[in-house]
Amino acid sequence: MSASKPLIGISTYLERTRFGLWDVEAAVLYRGYLDCVVEAGGNPVMLPPVGTWNAETIGFLDGLVIAGGADIDPAAYGAEKHERTGEPSRARDDAEFALVEAALKLDLPVLGVCRGMQVLNVALGGTLHQHIEGHNEAPGVFGSTRIEVVRDTYLHTIIGPATTVQCHHHQSLDRVADGLRVTAKAPDGTVEAVELDGARFVVGVQSHPEQDIEDLRLFEALVAAARSKAS
Repeated sequence: MSASKPLIGISTYLERTRFGLWDVEAAVLYRGYLDCVVEAGGNPVMLPPVGTWNAETIGFLDGLVIAGGADIDPAAYGAEKHERTGEPSRARDDAEFALVEAALKLDLPVLGVCRGMQVLNVALGGTLHQHIEGHNEAPGVFGSTRIEVVRDTYLHTIIGPATTVQCHHHQSLDRVADGLRVTAKAPDGTVEAVELDGARFVVGVQSHPEQDIEDLRLFEALVAAARSKAS
């Protein structure tokens, strides 16, 4: 841990990117994740989907965020590719599955965001609906939905019985992995949050809390759990 600021790793992805004079492949991440970690009291560390990720190589971290992004390869949960499923990035899938496995082995606090919640579910043996309607208004435009939170859950202590969240996804959890508990749903029944029984802090949300710098409750809870783990 860096002084009193826990080190929070955040997964990134490889994309063709233009900056300055360059048009190259780069490891990228929406800045909102970085700002939310900083404002919540942590120090962000970007983790690219290259290299070797295991309990030994991430042992310096105090917490982990699995960021949102593209669809997971359906082969990872034994399904054929749906016509609406995007082209997979197997390098990213493999890196994030390895990060989740390592984090659980180390009992690191984990926050899975959108795709990140789906990664957590698939990594633990669950499956996904490859296409649903109503949660992705337009490319690059976040919608909102009201979610109801289950009582007597970690999420309930963080955000209360209900809240409005920002969403942008066309896939969702189908069969929930053993050990994961559904902690929130949207009005149409879509699983909006899960947590791992018996873990220090392993929470997945289908929404995008990094889009609202004014509401840091999830990131503050993650940083608090990371600080407790580090101490």
